Amino acid sequence: MHGDTRLNLTGYVRHLVVLLLSLYADALLAANPYLPLWEHIPDGEPYVFDDPDNPGRKRVYVYGSHDNRQSMWCGRDLVLWSAPVEDLNKWRFDGVIFRSVDDANGNPIDRKRLGDIMFAPDVALKTDSSGKKTYILVPNNMASKRKSMIAKSDRPDGPFKVCNWDAKDPTRTRGCLGLDPALFVDDDGRVYGYWGYWRSMAAELDPETMADVKPGTKVIEDMVSGGKQPGVFRFFEASSVRKVKDKYVFIYSRKTEDGEFGLYSTAYTLAYAYSDKPLGPWTYGGTIIDGRAREKRNDGKTVVTASPWGNTHGSICEINGKWYVFYHRQCGRKGDGRQAMVAPVDIDVEEGAGGRVLISEAEYTSEGFETDGLDPFEWHSAGIMSYFTGGPYMRPCYVEGYDNADPYDEKINRGTVMNIMAGSVVGYKYFDFRKTHGRKSLKLELKLLPLGEKATVEVWAIRPSADEGGVKLGEVPLSGNEEEKQVLKTIDVPSLAGIDGRKALFFVFNAARKGFSICEMEGFRFNADNVKVERRTR
Repeated sequence: MHGDTRLNLTGYVRHLVVLLLSLYADALLAANPYLPLWEHIPDGEPYVFDDPDNPGRKRVYVYGSHDNRQSMWCGRDLVLWSAPVEDLNKWRFDGVIFRSVDDANGNPIDRKRLGDIMFAPDVALKTDSSGKKTYILVPNNMASKRKSMIAKSDRPDGPFKVCNWDAKDPTRTRGCLGLDPALFVDDDGRVYGYWGYWRSMAAELDPETMADVKPGTKVIEDMVSGGKQPGVFRFFEASSVRKVKDKYVFIYSRKTEDGEFGLYSTAYTLAYAYSDKPLGPWTYGGTIIDGRAREKRNDGKTVVTASPWGNTHGSICEINGKWYVFYHRQCGRKGDGRQAMVAPVDIDVEEGAGGRVLISEAEYTSEGFETDGLDPFEWHSAGIMSYFTGGPYMRPCYVEGYDNADPYDEKINRGTVMNIMAGSVVGYKYFDFRKTHGRKSLKLELKLLPLGEKATVEVWAIRPSADEGGVKLGEVPLSGNEEEKQVLKTIDVPSLAGIDGRKALFFVFNAARKGFSICEMEGFRFNADNVKVERRTR
């Protein structure tokens, strides 16, 4: 079994179904969010590790928390997804890797029957002098005033066994790590821990226990300044550390100042700092990703084009010589169904003492790993939107009642866009319109659920209006008399043939009545004569 857990037969069957579905969906999983749309993995920490079942091969593993309680963030298990580095479309469900249900003696922990809640986890790899690899998981569960557990395994996918039980109390764990812990093993074998909420804490750890402060050292308080303290760092939570060449990079969730970027204060940004040493001093670097998808308009005003609020957690990872930032987005109205996102970044390192680390700010897009643009001829779920203003949100793929049912409906891998009203805009960055350039008989197929409102759905390329340089492709009319059932609307879009390159697509919704839901949007694709279209589920 994976982890300190006693999965029942129902759980095994359920996750076997999920595994089979993930195999079926292999070809689909590249756009953002890059995992199936029924999966909700925030707080992702990405690592490239050896594939234990295929010597000489490597996989990308993403360790995150699990939003499967529906009413609140995080869940009572940790699950793992991975992909071969040579094909980042093929994400595989590796199962439940950890649950905290038993104490050191194997007795049930006196918590709810499903065990502890586990928040943002982290993993580190420690290799001894003989070359033996040990994977160390810190699941970030601190119930009953425990310190976060430390668990070890010989494989990146577990099973993980807790190793920091208190010798005097089998229900407690020892150590110094607090909320949102991060582990870092340096090239010389020294181990460091980072954690904190509003205040940034760090320490060198005992390499034997991976939990305790190394003898002769002490915890560093306020390693960088916190969000309620003076200074540019404005640390909030979500510590993560990577080494890039000879520099140490500290990635974290930053609380922006009110008025910064011309917007309100938020903890929806990932920022970074860098240093010549693993515990600092640190130099502030800047923002890596803003979950609000802020844009600066031609008039100089900055606007929010995605979820206006939320939190984020993630890190950077180099895969096949390219760097990516992994983060998460909000979906639903309560933000309790967060989803894994990715975007490319450029990193430039000035080596030597005092050298800078420059990380480009990533753009919030629908592309995921398809960085040349999405294929316009494939079917795309509306839920992969990366621009949504005027009220729309994606409905999480939940079924009711976590205690009595699986938190997902595995038969459905779609993301329905809800709450579309007059003035709403839903957009997708970006499509590879080189594939449609110059073609004849171009059509758009749009699947939606009318809700009894007379309206039009304008379809735009490049930008959502002519004033911004957009090109109108056509209109989908809604009479207001359609039955409230899913329909497929098809329109000709001949002007798309004149658009070339990697460009955005927008749907602009217009109606006479304000404040009423016009429709629910399910998905779309383009079509043309002599084009073989592969039907997909998202």
